[in-house]
Amino acid sequence: MNAPQAPHAQNVVRFANLIGDQWRPAREGRHLSMVDPSTALIFAEIAASEAEDIDLAVKAARHSFDEGAWGRMPAFERGRLLSRLAQAILAHHDELAALESRDCGKPLKQARSDVTATARYFEFYGGAADKLHGDTIPYVTGTTVLALREPLGVTAHIIPWNYPLQIFGRSVGASLSAGNTCVVKPAEEACLSLLRLGALALEVGLPPGALNIVTGTGEAAGAALTAHPAIDFISFTGSPEVGTLVQQAAAKNHVGVTLELGGKSPQIIFADADLDLALPNAINAIIQNAGQTCSACSRLLVEKPVYDTVMARLATAFSALRVGAAEADPDCGPLISARQKQRVESFLGEAHQAHLPVLARAHLLPGTNPNGFFVPPTIIGHVPPNAHLAREEVFGPVLAASPFSDEAEAVRLANGTDYGLVAALWTRDGARQLRIARAMRCGQVFVNGFGAAGGIELPFGGVKKSGHGREKGFEALYEFTTTKTIVLNHG
Repeated sequence: MNAPQAPHAQNVVRFANLIGDQWRPAREGRHLSMVDPSTALIFAEIAASEAEDIDLAVKAARHSFDEGAWGRMPAFERGRLLSRLAQAILAHHDELAALESRDCGKPLKQARSDVTATARYFEFYGGAADKLHGDTIPYVTGTTVLALREPLGVTAHIIPWNYPLQIFGRSVGASLSAGNTCVVKPAEEACLSLLRLGALALEVGLPPGALNIVTGTGEAAGAALTAHPAIDFISFTGSPEVGTLVQQAAAKNHVGVTLELGGKSPQIIFADADLDLALPNAINAIIQNAGQTCSACSRLLVEKPVYDTVMARLATAFSALRVGAAEADPDCGPLISARQKQRVESFLGEAHQAHLPVLARAHLLPGTNPNGFFVPPTIIGHVPPNAHLAREEVFGPVLAASPFSDEAEAVRLANGTDYGLVAALWTRDGARQLRIARAMRCGQVFVNGFGAAGGIELPFGGVKKSGHGREKGFEALYEFTTTKTIVLNHG
């Protein structure tokens, strides 16, 4: 028996795959429904691609790299095209933001920020394309040794549903800048902004096959892409469980992979912190994109002397949050799907069964569609370190708050999960700032500030279950290239 279908909105539009420079439906002719998280209505359909569609895209990318215009293009010309794409993104800013907002359910102001960041990625990587230099290495007399940076070939990009545009920019932008060709498999829940971006890439002059975008489920299209023998590197952002499958598929073909697998990031607030600065950041770090952010600071660790003060101020702030449909441009929108809503509510149910106190809970705006996938931002207090809520990624607007006594306990609690992506630290003590930052087991630490979603130039990635490899900045260019050593014997 088929699963029940969501009701259709008016004017449902059907989208095809970008393969080479052509828009092609799935070979089997099947489609997947796109559901508006704010209303639970189907508003579009995408191609339900299979292995055959993925194979066509990989062949187009391989031809473009081995024999086509992209593989022969000088680095400075690649950079010019990426810079043109950045300008096209800005020129279509409102259109892309509207697509991202409806697709993901995120408030318009957040979607606008995503579009601006995406353009900045292509600006950065457009400017970096001809600045990825090799080295000469001193060796024995009569030789000259060159260490060249070369593109890997065809790279696969599995893009999640929470930040399609931004994660496309940081991974595809870096790969194209380095000279690779790309096959992109967006999440089936949110991909329309990327398909529009693919059309813009063709309009600015990217040659056929340099960028290919194929939609479908992870089980069909995603698995076929990561297992394809002609893929030379894989970039994946998603859950640790799927990341394991991606890494296993990559290992069978002996190719590299960058994995960004989420986190359980802490905000650590000491008694000497500037609370007027810290608390707005702590709120934004959990309600941004309804908490569906890998770098969301979903744990709040507060020194005991100010714990009650911090909780009282946060409760007042949460009561004023505006939660509603994406087009209302609230502070917090819906979750991406009914399944994600059920997952987040299961964490809240566990907290209730454990008698953990609800310290604050936001409310929906009047008139909000009851069918939307809403979970109001919630703070749970005195969460013990062994609780499921303190250790596992909720991926929703749920903040687990815990008091600590001293630096040693703060570090132990902060590092006490299987994840290690981002941390934020709030204290005026300069020596403590460096001690705590050095003690954190994670990829990024912010001191008296927080902004993991920005920082195009800043290397980003995790340790432990948060994955490996680095995105953003020049580090991403190193991920998407390999070193070739040439030894010239000239006497």
